[in-house]
Amino acid sequence: MHIEPGVVDGAKMVFAYGTAAAAAAYSVKLITADLARSNIAAFAARTVLATVGVFVFFELLPHFAVGISEVHLILGTTLFLLLGAAPSSIGLALGLLVQGMFFSPTDLPMFFVNVTTLLVPLFAIDALARRVIPQDRAYVDLAYSDVLKMSAAYQGGVVAWVAFWAFYGQGFGAANLSAVGTFGAAYMMVVLIEPIADLAVLAGAKTLRDGGLRGLFTQRLYNAA
Repeated sequence: MHIEPGVVDGAKMVFAYGTAAAAAAYSVKLITADLARSNIAAFAARTVLATVGVFVFFELLPHFAVGISEVHLILGTTLFLLLGAAPSSIGLALGLLVQGMFFSPTDLPMFFVNVTTLLVPLFAIDALARRVIPQDRAYVDLAYSDVLKMSAAYQGGVVAWVAFWAFYGQGFGAANLSAVGTFGAAYMMVVLIEPIADLAVLAGAKTLRDGGLRGLFTQRLYNAA
């Protein structure tokens, strides 16, 4: 999902600064709402777990260049279901920043572009979950169809933003169209994997329902809304 340096540059970066600022503002709203329901220690623990998870997903899991960008197993839906939208938004941003600062410094100029690509789809699945998941159903009790909808929404959002940045920065030439199409086709293959990973993780979380570790997860994981 990385947009490489040079794809968007110059005055066009101003729009990326704006989208990233809007994402940050919305994250603050989510953080405030989350802290109203939980204590700061639990929130901090979930944020650390999200950040570590994102780093592992980016750096340790398989990833490869395809077309205009790279295909990563971000597992954004998994983070959301286990930890909640607010810690996941911070974790995605910090994980991306750590990767750029210490492992891929050439990616830092595109930080605001890439953080928008990661966070806006997260906000979308947060809204989607409120609409399609019954209020009396805990996340651990979700069906395959539920997580498939959310995974498709998240990964589709990532692909849509990558396509937007590519066309915004480089236009609609044949080579760019081909590169975006190749990336999109490859990335949506993640949708075949992520729901299965989500269900496996939720099954594992279900075994901890009555344990002392449940405080490490979002309240919605085990409770109705």
